[in-house]
Amino acid sequence: MPVPLYEAKAEFFRMLGHPVRIRVLELLQDGPKPVRDLLAAMEVEPSNLSQQLAVLRRSGIVTATRTGSTVVYELAGGDVAELLAAARRVLSVLLTGRQELLNELHGPGAAR
Repeated sequence: MPVPLYEAKAEFFRMLGHPVRIRVLELLQDGPKPVRDLLAAMEVEPSNLSQQLAVLRRSGIVTATRTGSTVVYELAGGDVAELLAAARRVLSVLLTGRQELLNELHGPGAAR
């Protein structure tokens, strides 16, 4: 029996639901990067990065190529960058709304 689309989407978002994975995807938006560059750009243990890269690779969202001892990762497609940009826009709206609410709560006449 096929998995309903909403369940597949939920699984996809669960796969994205780790800060290290999101940061890796953000870094790869600028193009392919060797693991050493990813490590240099992040405050994470090499073993943790390796584990998270494996999850992204198994999901098919990134690809890896090896040249000698260097492994280079890249996004599997441009849609990932679009998804991250959409997430940024949604968060911007949500956080702006929260800031406006905080300003209203702490502004003049807040004790009413």
